[in-house]
Amino acid sequence: MHDNIFEKYPKNDRSNLIAILQDIQDEFGYLPENAISEVSEFVGIPQCSVYGVATFYNQFRLIPLGKNVIRVCRGTACHVKNSANILTALEAELEIKAGETTRDKLFTIETVACIGACSIAPVININDEYYGRITVKEIPKIIKKYKNEMKKENAFEKIEESAE
Repeated sequence: MHDNIFEKYPKNDRSNLIAILQDIQDEFGYLPENAISEVSEFVGIPQCSVYGVATFYNQFRLIPLGKNVIRVCRGTACHVKNSANILTALEAELEIKAGETTRDKLFTIETVACIGACSIAPVININDEYYGRITVKEIPKIIKKYKNEMKKENAFEKIEESAE
């Protein structure tokens, strides 16, 4: 499954473990379950050790994310400006909790320690777009924007398929 990745690295060399996991995640968006056992065999260490590395570092994901990843800043400036209310509004609007993905795989909500945009607190980030000084009232409109973009993408894909 990951032969194209493994061919870049020498077999049984545990020093490449993190790089291999990064490459797999880059390809799939997360680390599929079978990747842990395949990497374990390729690198020559127990599966529990590979799993330990994959769960120790926050950069690795064992479940796929939604198409739109919403990051809610929980840093001090955002906390003081009621980012908890923003998070609650997002959870209610999408009917999921932080750390979860919607059933349609369109949205994932994450909390982060600090986005680094304290001057415009409270802040959320969706994909690479920042929303500063955000209010609870704006949440439905922002979510609707992303849902509409997905409808447009799906309609465009259907048009392309029918043209072929």
